[in-house]
Amino acid sequence: MNQRWKNRPPGSNWGEFGADDELGRLNLLTAERRVRAAREVRAGEAFCLSLPLDLPGGTALNPNRLPPKRHVATRKRGLFSVNYPLRLEDARYVDCSSDDSVTLYTQYSTQWDALSHVGQYFDVNGDGIPVPVYYNGFRAGVDVMGPTGDSEARAHRLGIEKMAETGVQGRGVMLDLHAHYGDARTYVGYDALQRVIDADRVDIQAGDMLCLHTGFGQKLIDMGGDPDPQVLHHSCAVLDGRDERLLRWIDESGISVLIADNFAVEGYPYEKNNCPQCEGLPLHQACLFRLGIHLGELWYLTPLAQWLRRNGRSHFMLTCPPLRLPGSFGSPVTPVATV
Repeated sequence: MNQRWKNRPPGSNWGEFGADDELGRLNLLTAERRVRAAREVRAGEAFCLSLPLDLPGGTALNPNRLPPKRHVATRKRGLFSVNYPLRLEDARYVDCSSDDSVTLYTQYSTQWDALSHVGQYFDVNGDGIPVPVYYNGFRAGVDVMGPTGDSEARAHRLGIEKMAETGVQGRGVMLDLHAHYGDARTYVGYDALQRVIDADRVDIQAGDMLCLHTGFGQKLIDMGGDPDPQVLHHSCAVLDGRDERLLRWIDESGISVLIADNFAVEGYPYEKNNCPQCEGLPLHQACLFRLGIHLGELWYLTPLAQWLRRNGRSHFMLTCPPLRLPGSFGSPVTPVATV
């Protein structure tokens, strides 16, 4: 195994897809597996799995991420580009046009986490000095913040564009946690997850794109842009990132990505956190940092989950590339499931 580092985290797969790999488990989305995914299309019905990108709404759910802000572009003579008469460009033209722009936090709503999103201070050189490092041992993956805090900080390695370039298409598989655990806040570890898999007879194979329906996304829709954080932070299933058997299962299952309709896939902040020093986001650490498994958050899975349950199915074709935005730590996504 060719490697650029002396030490790698226990349980990681660093180097197994190559020393310079920036895709992680997306390497498992092969041509053969895309063909297998296409065979899941039988009814021809498509589902949009994105929330409206102005949801959750406000900053009550996460004060660090702001909702989109639209701006209308301006054209000649300072006119706004809404119903802009193209005769001002050429007197012969009868056309009109409208243009806008948007300031968008890439992880405000339905999103992908890039592998550069979460790393760890880790002794990658084996010299006893922890340094900020990301998947596959990339130390220089992320710039230090510049004085303006704008575009000067970017991922030179592991940016979201690497994910986009693969097309991100394969077989989706749904685990309907909401059907089994309802609206109650439930920490789902290995045993609870396995009960759902066994009860619904869900077949999960290497390369599958695992989706977890908890009902959280539907609550955001129902709240209509005015989320109640007290309700949301105490509602719906979340994965128990401190369950070692669950993390081991995620590794051994061979899933290519992990997706949920909730805030962070795992419970955060962890309500039973009593460790003196530990990982604040243990499932993110396992997936993004050690295994190269991209995480999808705040997807809208309820209509698809309900259709699959009514029709006795768990699998579908999933197409979900992020924006091809070089250097970004995450991206909005408009996923499409076809059944």
